Amino acid sequence: MENRKQILTRSYVVYVGMCLFAIGILYRICIIQFSEGKEWRAKADAFTTSLVTIEAVRGNIFDVNGALLATSLPYYEIAVDICAPGIDDKLFKAKRDSLATCLSNLFGDKTERQYSRILSKARTAKDRYVVLQRNVSYKDLQVLKTFPIFKKGKRGGLVTLQTNRRERPFQLLAARTIGMSRPGIKPVGLEGAYDSILKGEGGKRLMQKIAGDVWRPINDENEVEPRDGSDLYTTIDINIQDVAEHALEKALIKNQASHGCAVLMEVKTGAIKAIANLSKTKGDSLSYNENLNYAIGFATEPGSTFKLASLLAVMDEYNVSLEEKVNVGNGEVTYYNKTIKDAHPPKKPILSVQEIFETSSNVGVSKIITKYYSKNPQRYVDKIKSFHLNKKLGLSIPGEGNPLIKDVKDKDWSGVTLPQMSYGYETLLTPLQTMALYNAVANDGKMVKPHFVREIKRNGVTTKRFETEVLVEQIVKKETIKKAKQMLEGVVQNGSGKGLNITAFKVGGKTGTAQIAKIGKKGYGTTYGAPGDRDYQASFVGYFPAENPLYTCIVIINSPSNGIYYGGLVAGPVFKEIAEKVYSSSVDFIQPINHKKDLLTKTPGVITTKSNELNGIAKAFFLPVNKTDSDKYVTQYRQDTTKITLLENSIESQLKKGLMPNLTGLSAKDALFLLENHGLSVRIVGFGSVKKQSIDAGQKIGRGNKITLTLS
Repeated sequence: MENRKQILTRSYVVYVGMCLFAIGILYRICIIQFSEGKEWRAKADAFTTSLVTIEAVRGNIFDVNGALLATSLPYYEIAVDICAPGIDDKLFKAKRDSLATCLSNLFGDKTERQYSRILSKARTAKDRYVVLQRNVSYKDLQVLKTFPIFKKGKRGGLVTLQTNRRERPFQLLAARTIGMSRPGIKPVGLEGAYDSILKGEGGKRLMQKIAGDVWRPINDENEVEPRDGSDLYTTIDINIQDVAEHALEKALIKNQASHGCAVLMEVKTGAIKAIANLSKTKGDSLSYNENLNYAIGFATEPGSTFKLASLLAVMDEYNVSLEEKVNVGNGEVTYYNKTIKDAHPPKKPILSVQEIFETSSNVGVSKIITKYYSKNPQRYVDKIKSFHLNKKLGLSIPGEGNPLIKDVKDKDWSGVTLPQMSYGYETLLTPLQTMALYNAVANDGKMVKPHFVREIKRNGVTTKRFETEVLVEQIVKKETIKKAKQMLEGVVQNGSGKGLNITAFKVGGKTGTAQIAKIGKKGYGTTYGAPGDRDYQASFVGYFPAENPLYTCIVIINSPSNGIYYGGLVAGPVFKEIAEKVYSSSVDFIQPINHKKDLLTKTPGVITTKSNELNGIAKAFFLPVNKTDSDKYVTQYRQDTTKITLLENSIESQLKKGLMPNLTGLSAKDALFLLENHGLSVRIVGFGSVKKQSIDAGQKIGRGNKITLTLS
């Protein structure tokens, strides 16, 4: 019994001890969780570190002349470690208010007192990372580094974290083609297509998690430096892009159209020089924006511009002559249950193939195609497919629309499909696919692939160059191309494109007006040329100059709602404006006068200019300059000589002698500077350069004399 009591006593003691121990653990858990929890969590966070990926600077996108189309600008998160070792109490108290004043003046979001309180509170709480501002520019960062305390450098407590923001300096221009990079979302434009090249390789930076779930960099430098992305040099010319964008926008506003596009491409290389895509902004009938890339991504029925493909096929396979006659009657023909009509009644019942194309006769083209292909329509389809019109172009930019060229075996092929296809219905093409066909004609039969990028550079060194890619070496025979060019030039000279009225150079091209069924409606309406349940697509595509084609251009305007919808009247003016401005501003169209410097043997009779400008003139004419006069403004008289000599009859020399010089040809700015510096009172009439002067050259003058200058 005594042993049993001893065992029980010991058991009770152990049991009570364990209960007390458990109660002690629970008590301590409660203290740590509720009373000391905040402190312990902060200490735990202080030991949480991680290597964070630092984004590399994305490569730039340039136009063909080196103008920036897209770039990454650095922005910074600015924080302060006001308890940094280099900031003692004496320095903090002496410079706190002046630092607060500088911060308030720079950012303007808080008062000096508010910034002072933030700094003092951080100092008291020993907070090692207080965010002062986000999205600070590089320029402002350099100013920050000169502020009191911060100017101590690494020991001054200034902590920065860089982020990059993508900017387009030209904003709207070619915005959709430049595009954007959207991780995890469908890529857009060049940014999306070349994302892996542009984005570079990210670096690593050791970060520490502190209170408030905030991460602060532990070191001033990155542990692994990021590798910046490569630069993309495009074929786009921003000056031509500006012309195309504004010409298109003007036409869209004038015709109250839904959307449109305009593209300009080099004939030989396929390089896209301009690509504009504009659509109406919701709720604003006068505002258009680049939201969708219609030129690349939207395949629609091309309408009359497809007639070129049909006639290329029949001329190449059956050697059809441009003089071959076709009976178009009154401009109306019926195939099975489908009546085809011309937009305008023909001037005569019998037209040649050339006249049919010039007047864009639906009846004429359908009769030619059915005459030669009705017994074997698949042969027509196969010939059209040989023009690469049934395949995507394989553009580098994603989102290219799918073309449609029907086969005879397709379920929806009917008795009216062949005649309808002949003039651009029951087919689907993107604007770029249509332009590629016309460009092939301009390029003597060679079809090249449109492209947007010229080269890729890294640190100024070319790593990849994009050469011209040929899609079809020869789409038709040379004789057929010659006929096609004659037809296209005839359209502009005599036919539906005559309204372009371009006199400086010849153009080959074709107008197009396609009926497009409205959403929710069946078919195209009832009568061609009258309003109904349908929209229209007006287009013009062609090349210039016709003698030696350098550029191909296509313009498409959808859903014009101002009562005019024909391609020549709606899209034609846009083509004209682009072509004329490109022609007038490009040296490619200028034939050199000579290429040998020794052919120029005479100087101009009179030169009135600044001496430094005269040096440039002399250099351009390959003439030496004999400098015998140090005056800034000079007038030269020299003929039948091979050098320019600065004589003692300069404008400044004559004014110093009290004589009125000949000011003809001088700019108003220069004339005012010279005359007023010599005490004369000058009155200006008009603008430009000096044409007449009220005091003749050679007359005596003095201070206070009044002179009137008439400008050109």
